[in-house]
Amino acid sequence: MPHTSPTALLVLHAVRLKGFADTDAVAARFDLDAAQTGEDLLDAEAYGQISRSSFAGLAGWSLTEAGRRHNENLLRAELDQTGSRDAVAAAHDDFLPLNAQATQAFTAWQLASMDTASPAATGDTTGRLAALADRLAPLELRLTGRLSRFGGYHGRFAGALTRAAADPAWITGMEVDSCHRIWFELHEDLVATLNITR
Repeated sequence: MPHTSPTALLVLHAVRLKGFADTDAVAARFDLDAAQTGEDLLDAEAYGQISRSSFAGLAGWSLTEAGRRHNENLLRAELDQTGSRDAVAAAHDDFLPLNAQATQAFTAWQLASMDTASPAATGDTTGRLAALADRLAPLELRLTGRLSRFGGYHGRFAGALTRAAADPAWITGMEVDSCHRIWFELHEDLVATLNITR
């Protein structure tokens, strides 16, 4: 049976994965109760693990260096407790060639968009990303077989890809939960869990 991570780990990990996010976005990342998440965030702030800041009309939470270390300690302990290190490492190894393909697709799209991306460029990129989505589904199943917190990447990625047909911002946009943002988050989740660098 897959391991369900404790809420304290999920709250801190959501802040890491999002980089900078408000309370609702942190809670939404792992479908947590927003009110309880707010309390957990205030506790983490009191321990110096996160800080709240605002700029350009946006306010949110981000990890401190102490929070990053604490998150890594929690993730390491979870891998050891569940005996999942080898399984996650193997999934990461299989993710790397997919990541190289995704990076090429996103870079090609960004270059094409500088020259007003054509429908042909959109179709080519979405086709490449659809092939990656097909490969992502079984990879996610392997990960969620050990740690349930890895769930949802494929569904989010496929959903963003569907929306990209009508609005190309869903390919690499930063203001939406785009394919690029989701892929980047998965990569960060894997490297954070294994405590390795990209």
